[in-house]
Amino acid sequence: MRLVSWNVNGIRAVSKKGLFAPFVEELNPDIICLQETKAQQAQCEIDVAGYAEHWSSAEKKGYSGTAIFSRVEPLTVTPGLPDASITKFGVVGDQFGNPNTEGRVLSAEFDDFFVVNVYTPNAKEDLGRLSLRHVQWDPAFLHHVKELEVIKPVIFCGDLNVAHTSDDLANPKTNVGRKGFTSEERAGFQNYLDAGFVDTFRLFHQGNGQYTWWSHFANARERNIGWRIDYFLVSPALVERVIAADIHPDILGSDHCPVSLTLSD
Repeated sequence: MRLVSWNVNGIRAVSKKGLFAPFVEELNPDIICLQETKAQQAQCEIDVAGYAEHWSSAEKKGYSGTAIFSRVEPLTVTPGLPDASITKFGVVGDQFGNPNTEGRVLSAEFDDFFVVNVYTPNAKEDLGRLSLRHVQWDPAFLHHVKELEVIKPVIFCGDLNVAHTSDDLANPKTNVGRKGFTSEERAGFQNYLDAGFVDTFRLFHQGNGQYTWWSHFANARERNIGWRIDYFLVSPALVERVIAADIHPDILGSDHCPVSLTLSD
């Protein structure tokens, strides 16, 4: 079974460019998790067949959003963080808006596991959303996936908007303390690992030079001056089934590239 995650930075744009169907054909995923769809389901007719579609769109038009496409219909699909997680960590929003209305989480239950698709809030250039991210969002999201894990193992994936270590970005020294590489954001990611979740890419690949996002400026993608901020993490119970975890930088259409996870049956 192959799962693929991709921040498409606008699904309508990727589809209109004729790049979505080739992406699906090349990677042949059983489950597709998309972030930053920037659309309601009715606004975009995806040009591939054979997948059940589930969307969690932002109330604000053309912003954020997640979607899960799967060849097998999920047992259940739940948008957003649950009320218990929101209440426990006071996820009430900030001057930029309410993350609970931005379509940032979509959880799907399958026979053997949950798949949780997440588009983590960006801390902003001036770090204006760092407090929401560090104090509210990251703890609430961890609480959510740990609560699901009581029922069955969890796979969570998406754009987590953080480079965990200095190996996860091309220029760590010049980016210390900047959005995506603050101590608070990195600690939030470390908390996932400390809670038992496993960064699947690092089971197979070590070192730097392997990135999932590149700036549009200064030919960053061509020069591979990037960041690894898109991930697949799994519960310990699933690690033995993980047979591959990869980044696909040659697939174009977004400033992010897809990442994939392959499980044995």
